[in-house]
Amino acid sequence: MATAIFGAGCFWGVEAFFEKFEGVIATRVGFMGGHLENPTYTQVKTGETGHAEVVKVDYDPTIITYAELVNIFFEVHDPTSKNKQGVDVGHQYRSVIFYSDESQKFIGEEKIHEWNEKGTFKRPIVTEVVKLSTFYEAEEEHQKYFQKHGTVACGI
Repeated sequence: MATAIFGAGCFWGVEAFFEKFEGVIATRVGFMGGHLENPTYTQVKTGETGHAEVVKVDYDPTIITYAELVNIFFEVHDPTSKNKQGVDVGHQYRSVIFYSDESQKFIGEEKIHEWNEKGTFKRPIVTEVVKLSTFYEAEEEHQKYFQKHGTVACGI
């Protein structure tokens, strides 16, 4: 098993999207990249903790590759929108790939270049590629939000 961590705006919808793919074993939503230890959803949504809302994706690399997950990441949100996804605005909704090793960093950077070259988006990709830090799991009420409520309150 391997792990990928992505920030693509509101994590409820992003988690539900990743769960659809064969090879994705588990997902958890949480926060990464800020300065406060053990932040809560209420604290992160203010934008004052520096964290991004993220989805931790545990996957089987013999079924789905990290590169394929990065492609899915670019399909699930607008990576050209800085600190904003739909109606959600703030640094906590930034587009970010948190990498665990040089291979993930290289793939993330290469995929940004590849997607920019394809011209899929009208503007350049602003996705950050950042070394992962501590993953703080969000409260249980935010896990599997789509499954629990049949909808998400944010768009993707």
